[in-house]
Amino acid sequence: MTRAPLFLLADDNPDDAELTREALKEAEPRVALHWVRDGQECIDYLRSGQPRPDLILLDLNMPRKDGRQTLLEIKESPDLCDLPVVILTTSEAERDVVESYRRHANAYMVKPITIDDLIDIMKQLSQFWLGSFLRLPQSN
Repeated sequence: MTRAPLFLLADDNPDDAELTREALKEAEPRVALHWVRDGQECIDYLRSGQPRPDLILLDLNMPRKDGRQTLLEIKESPDLCDLPVVILTTSEAERDVVESYRRHANAYMVKPITIDDLIDIMKQLSQFWLGSFLRLPQSN
């Protein structure tokens, strides 16, 4: 039996995490979500031998290790660099957009204001990243 696709969400806001979980319930294919509260927990999860996520949703502004540092660490690691990382943040600052792409983020998205917009974004993310037309490297 194959496992459900897995998104790893790194976000320090529990309300945003719960809204994302709820929005993903509307997505097809059905997606499991694992939530971590900061970049250090994200890296710890990725190194722990837990199921490898199909996609990482990464907030930029978090305590301990922020999303910028976490993105750099993921993309500079030979065993993690092929993981797709989507920045999902409140920051609309151009410098954050540019810096994220320079650090090899796969996409940059600004968190929407309404739950309906978040549901729409999660549906589109899962359809794109998990759809049959997109090829990603096989997990190690």
